[in-house]
Amino acid sequence: METKILRVVRQGEAFGVQSAKAEGGTIQKCNIVLRELGGRSAEGRLQGKKFENEFVCAMLGSLAACRFYEGDVVAATLRFSTHEYQNQVFQEVLVTDIVKL
Repeated sequence: METKILRVVRQGEAFGVQSAKAEGGTIQKCNIVLRELGGRSAEGRLQGKKFENEFVCAMLGSLAACRFYEGDVVAATLRFSTHEYQNQVFQEVLVTDIVKL
């Protein structure tokens, strides 16, 4: 896991997903896009280009109910993992903790 200081790009609405681990068989999930700070040249800023790394992350359970807004700066702990499904490999980024700064 890795803790980073990031800026919120956007956040979707929470929705229920099936989970064998959750009581009742469903858990709340919310997707959030986070961007690293800095890294743009002056010319890039003037042209509106964004060169920082972005992460499309999932927030589960009680974290899915947390609301953040475009431009919020947060400290977030991210867990990177992969899984295979039908002979394809997918990367997942899960927010395990997040705090607005």
